[in-house]
Amino acid sequence: MKTLTFFKQIGFLLLILVPFAGLAQPPRGPFVISPKVNSDKTVTFSYLAPNAKTVLLGGSQFGQVDVPLTKNAEGVWSVTVGPVKPDIYPYSFKVDGVTVMDPANVAFFPNERFKASLVEIPSDEPAIYALKNVPHGSITYEYYPSVEGSTGTVVVYTPAGYTKETAKKYPVYYLISGTTDTEETFWKVGKVNLMLDNMIAAGTAKPMIVVMPYGNPLAKIAEQTGKDKPADVMSRDGDDALRRMKLFETDLVSHVIPYIEKNYRTINNRDNRAIGGFSRGGGQTLRTAFNNVDKFAYVCSYASYIAPAEMDKSFTNITSNPAKTNKDFKLLWSGIGTDDFLYKGTVEFEEYLKTKKINYKSYVTDGGHTWMNVKKYLNETLPVLFK
Repeated sequence: MKTLTFFKQIGFLLLILVPFAGLAQPPRGPFVISPKVNSDKTVTFSYLAPNAKTVLLGGSQFGQVDVPLTKNAEGVWSVTVGPVKPDIYPYSFKVDGVTVMDPANVAFFPNERFKASLVEIPSDEPAIYALKNVPHGSITYEYYPSVEGSTGTVVVYTPAGYTKETAKKYPVYYLISGTTDTEETFWKVGKVNLMLDNMIAAGTAKPMIVVMPYGNPLAKIAEQTGKDKPADVMSRDGDDALRRMKLFETDLVSHVIPYIEKNYRTINNRDNRAIGGFSRGGGQTLRTAFNNVDKFAYVCSYASYIAPAEMDKSFTNITSNPAKTNKDFKLLWSGIGTDDFLYKGTVEFEEYLKTKKINYKSYVTDGGHTWMNVKKYLNETLPVLFK
């Protein structure tokens, strides 16, 4: 009798729970493969949305800003674009006006403001960032005590052999991503880990640790104190932007570097520290390096600059004695794309350095303010660090 009562109770519970379990399941429908890179370098994108009125493919690299998809009888929307030049590209879908990532794709673009998926178009010859049969380094997430009592996050790349050669110490490249990017972007989009794996294996780059901090500590503070994340700055060179950059500088110099040097086998002198960054990260790089000449010997600005007026106001330590500056910095590198919206400012910055007799290395490529260009900048700079 007790056994019968028990099974009745179990049956009653199942009647209650099964409908709720069904609610937790993903939508049923045909299996969707997306994106599908075809042999002719065209790409087919698909999205399951039987009740949607419109689905558009977002990503200007595919020929137009919003490419319409066509729905089949099963409710799967699809479009084929290209051929597309081999590289890694962000894309998204606009479903009835709402921008979403591709649910069939696990590769995504880490960013604060937008969520995009990633598609890689392979080249006939392996790309500089291709996954090759070479020894691979490791990626580690770290949490550290940051500014204003917050907890910061940083991603650390250690080269192959780091865990085995326990007596060896390494130089460090502090690498900062752009506005609204996260500490993951240089890894997941820039592929700096795979590039270094390949270069170190080929003997074209020195084994190094790469530290990728989150470039927006103000957002971490807000998040951990229950406040809204701060809005984007109104001006790249405005007072608000400079205050935020100073906060990042304080975090990097007073918190990130000490944490890394305590917990990793690093060579702790300026000749074995490099700093670089893209966009806002490039601005943070230049200001941090110019304010802390005693800490960095290699400086890489990817699509960024400091305006001459700010240089005259805040960085006379760099310009007043060019011979010392040229001796202090083993490398001052500036890269920009001709279609980048920061091209004009970057060229003016480089011309300013030239008039002040400050040595720098300039690299100009085609293309715009993109992570496709960032990989080109990495390809140029990683082999010359710590040489």
